[in-house]
Amino acid sequence: MIAHLRGRLIAKNPNRVVIETGGVGYEVFIPVSTFYDLAAPGAEVDLHIYTHVREDSLTLYGFRTEKEKNLFEKLLSVSGVGPKLAVTVLSGLEMEELVPAIRRGDVNKLVHIPGVGRKTAERLIVELREKLDKMAIEEAAVETKVPATRPASVEDDVLSALVNLGYTSYVAEMAVREARQEAVNGDFEQLLKASLRLLARKFFS
Repeated sequence: MIAHLRGRLIAKNPNRVVIETGGVGYEVFIPVSTFYDLAAPGAEVDLHIYTHVREDSLTLYGFRTEKEKNLFEKLLSVSGVGPKLAVTVLSGLEMEELVPAIRRGDVNKLVHIPGVGRKTAERLIVELREKLDKMAIEEAAVETKVPATRPASVEDDVLSALVNLGYTSYVAEMAVREARQEAVNGDFEQLLKASLRLLARKFFS
């Protein structure tokens, strides 16, 4: 099993990357939180890897930190939660919000995540609450990120990313429109992050 990858970043998208190592390009699916922490294509990166094996496929999921990978594996232990939904959950809420929401049984917070209905949210709480009580989560300040060069189609790129994460086009457009007021520099990462926060905290409150 592949547990770790280090190599040159060939391609970078909000939900997947391609890493070249040893002359081979590996497609790795990632949560949005990992996307934020990656350098630009061409840089050397390393990811903690979870290898998902099925009879007809082998899929890699990557994470910047061991804690993020551990939480992903805990999500997989919940009945009805597969790798794709686990990544969506990690993308829908930051760890510092997700873990407390599960610990305190905040169903309303969890159902804001695309693909997470009330029954799934309740299973997350019932099956993970005790496990997460033992999991130490550091209170980390939001890191200051270096603004990227704004592409001409930044809104379209963010809309596409949100739709890929499971939001409808209508809801995504509403989020991007309002997030424009929060994303001062207007680059892709800031606009995407602001949109996700609005979707989680405002549109579905």
